[in-house]
Amino acid sequence: MDNKYRNLAVITARGGSKRIPRKNIRDFMGKPMMSYAIEAAVKSGLFGEIMVSTEDQEIAEVARAYGASVPFMRSEVTANDYATTFDVMDEVVSEYAARGMKFDNICCIYPCVPLLQPEQLAAAFEHFLKNPEVEHLIPVVRFSYPVQRAFIRKEGDLIMYREPEYKNSRSQDLEPTYHDAGMFYWYRNSYFSLVKEHSFLVKTAMYEMDEKFVQDIDNISDWEMAELKYRILNQKI
Repeated sequence: MDNKYRNLAVITARGGSKRIPRKNIRDFMGKPMMSYAIEAAVKSGLFGEIMVSTEDQEIAEVARAYGASVPFMRSEVTANDYATTFDVMDEVVSEYAARGMKFDNICCIYPCVPLLQPEQLAAAFEHFLKNPEVEHLIPVVRFSYPVQRAFIRKEGDLIMYREPEYKNSRSQDLEPTYHDAGMFYWYRNSYFSLVKEHSFLVKTAMYEMDEKFVQDIDNISDWEMAELKYRILNQKI
């Protein structure tokens, strides 16, 4: 590898999307959705290997067309509806090890991240490197409203979910809370053996993302919102 770092990018692109069929290669603003993840990885300049983990031959062809490799296909076990991201990543790392290839750091990138910028991958990686005790980094986005004042319905009544003591607190006085941005994750190679014995959040750091770059894409409304954000970010309105 001629890359400065022995880094592997793994784009997890299963073929069996249910809510938006074939969403990983569906056209998004003129290109297959997955192509944006591949291009962000390529343009970041961080990776000695960029691969797509899939069981689907058409996805594999698209991956190769945009500059990623597909050195092996995903197994039936990790291609089913119940396989976790960890299961997929553990399989990929094990397959490479069996081929005599070991990476220092691995970045899992989800395939539906058309707003992801290569600079964000690089900034998160820099933060990751500066904390050698950290095994895992998650990009997060701040909840836009304090979760301490969330409501639920119980027996027909609206009640505060967990923290009624905060009912009179000003929102600006409450501690910020975050959720997983669901875009990418950095790991050290050693993380995969650690997590089998501990919580997946063992030795985990966070990298805060700007909300305008974050969009789950689980249904058509999400897809349309992602298109709107893309147009705004790229001044295509």
